[in-house]
Amino acid sequence: MKVKLARDILKANDLLAENLRGRLADQGIVSVNLVGSPGSGKTTLLERTLEHLGELRASVIEGDIATALDAERIEQKGVPVVQINTDGTCHLDANMILGALDELDLARTDLLFIENVGNLVCPAGWDLGEDLRAVVASVTEGDEKPRKYPRIFEKASACVLNKVDLLPYVVFDLERFRKDVSLLNPEAPVFLVSATDGTGVAEWTNWLEAKLALKRSQR
Repeated sequence: MKVKLARDILKANDLLAENLRGRLADQGIVSVNLVGSPGSGKTTLLERTLEHLGELRASVIEGDIATALDAERIEQKGVPVVQINTDGTCHLDANMILGALDELDLARTDLLFIENVGNLVCPAGWDLGEDLRAVVASVTEGDEKPRKYPRIFEKASACVLNKVDLLPYVVFDLERFRKDVSLLNPEAPVFLVSATDGTGVAEWTNWLEAKLALKRSQR
């Protein structure tokens, strides 16, 4: 019975996520679900990304178990942001996103960023209605993450390898990491980024802008 209940919950979530995806598509918005371990640098990456978007308008949904610390950082960038505290739940779900959208001006949004709860397991199974799912990993976590958490990489649209400025100081096999991601997900690009010094951020944001342009050309 527990298995059936879990399936019913996921099915309901997926139906709601499809409705969300359609709602955002109608307004020409590309939504990006950022997933990654705690400390991988998701919020810092998001800050740098927002700085590189030029005329594009962004809104942000911040997911965390507790506190509004990340939302406060994003707010300093002058970007509309809604905080979701899950009170112990290890992932966001589509219903949470639905509630958060009501607090945002979607008519003034081109890109919607959803920073998920720091976790490489739970978020893999929950569709948030996003167009793109980006896994943020960091060189300080070790190169084995794709092997240890394959599902999150299999479902990714892209992988951002963060903190590459620290490669000379840590044990990290970059080629092994690239190969493992490619074996799991041959279509997902791997962006080498340092959100601290800005390395690779332009390439990442150019990719996002291209995805937005493609989506709008297909409307």
